[in-house]
Amino acid sequence: MPLVVVGISVLALLFLMTRLKLNGFAALLLVAVGVALVQGIPLVKIPDILAEGIGGQIGDTMLTIGLGAMVGRVMGDSGAAQRIATRLLALCGPGGVQVAMVLTAMLIGVTMFYEVAFVIIVPVAFTLVRVTRKSLLWVGLPMSIALSTMHSFLPPHPGPTAVASTFHASAGLTLFYGLFIAVPVGALIALVWPRLPFIRAMNPSVPKGLVSERVFEDQEMPGTAWSLSVALLPVVLIAGAAVTDMATSADTPLVHLVEFVGSAPIALLLTLVVAIWAFGPRIGRSLAEVSASCRGAAQAMAMILLVIGAGGAFKQVLVDGGISDYIKDATDGWSISPIVLAWLVAVILRVALGSATVAVVTASGVVLPLLAGSGVHPEIMVLAVSCGSIAFSHVNDPGFWMFKEYFNLSVIEAIKARTTYTTVLAVLGLGGVLLVERALDALSL
Repeated sequence: MPLVVVGISVLALLFLMTRLKLNGFAALLLVAVGVALVQGIPLVKIPDILAEGIGGQIGDTMLTIGLGAMVGRVMGDSGAAQRIATRLLALCGPGGVQVAMVLTAMLIGVTMFYEVAFVIIVPVAFTLVRVTRKSLLWVGLPMSIALSTMHSFLPPHPGPTAVASTFHASAGLTLFYGLFIAVPVGALIALVWPRLPFIRAMNPSVPKGLVSERVFEDQEMPGTAWSLSVALLPVVLIAGAAVTDMATSADTPLVHLVEFVGSAPIALLLTLVVAIWAFGPRIGRSLAEVSASCRGAAQAMAMILLVIGAGGAFKQVLVDGGISDYIKDATDGWSISPIVLAWLVAVILRVALGSATVAVVTASGVVLPLLAGSGVHPEIMVLAVSCGSIAFSHVNDPGFWMFKEYFNLSVIEAIKARTTYTTVLAVLGLGGVLLVERALDALSL
């Protein structure tokens, strides 16, 4: 049974990494090969599938994570990240650090992918940890939770956007309804989770090489305007492209230019160029010093990228092994509420495959025939599928490994922190979807 294979593969991975202390990259590849053999994938095809999984995952994330890490390190080594952290502390006070991180993450995360927003904000979180001497999870976990919520629930993120297209739902209405669910649910979990005893028992350190260890004097740091402008530049570019895409379908050179500069890799590349000048020659730092910052960020990112790529290989083996087709056939004909069915299928696919995008696309295909005669608003179905796809993030999810590596956690600690919060987000999200649907039905009477 395919789901048993998934369960055994997860246990094997945990054994290799926790008991045998095997490196995550090697462990993921070993388990991926084992799953491929059990699922009957021909030996000659396994290397190509692993390469496809690694290439697809790294292709999606390397430019974003690499460029984002360089921008963050340049800002950190120049004092710009500390300037932003100091300003946040002045506005919110030490006790308001978590609220500041949630608000920042939600504002940036509405239009930016989780990975992109994460690598932009995390240097500020690392700096706040150093300045306030708070726990890394106390500061960073609220940011991650808020970003996960925005990314999973709302267009123009890829999963919700793909499902909206399948269901012929309005992306604008989906975003509007989704905000009523995502903001309160995400904020609640973001502020509660770091206070739970099993989270407070963890005390990871900031990973070496991703943030400057130096504490700057006030006169040594760049101004607030420059620091914020560079940090927000990719946000403005990416948000501008997203808004343009939702507002117009025109095929003009100007629209193409906006889409080009608003793509995550180009937006971050432009930001890096601006950061190199603004926090280099402009303030008296040589290009050699700035280049050293970029080089240090790249070296620190090497193992993180390898682990994320191996997570992509594991995911690809599960997909090519036919597990999504098995789940689709098994859930066909279930006689339950279309909203609950849409959510549940997405949850099962997410647990089995790891990829939220694959989960939402497959789940939407399963429940699409039910939509026509159900009377359910298509936007609500989009949200049901989308919030289900965030549940149970674990070792077959490349995002899980990014979370683990950046927050310097063991596999078990990452499961305790991330798997739990993503699952509760999905459950509360379903409750919010049902409430919004009931409210819309009441308004239409």
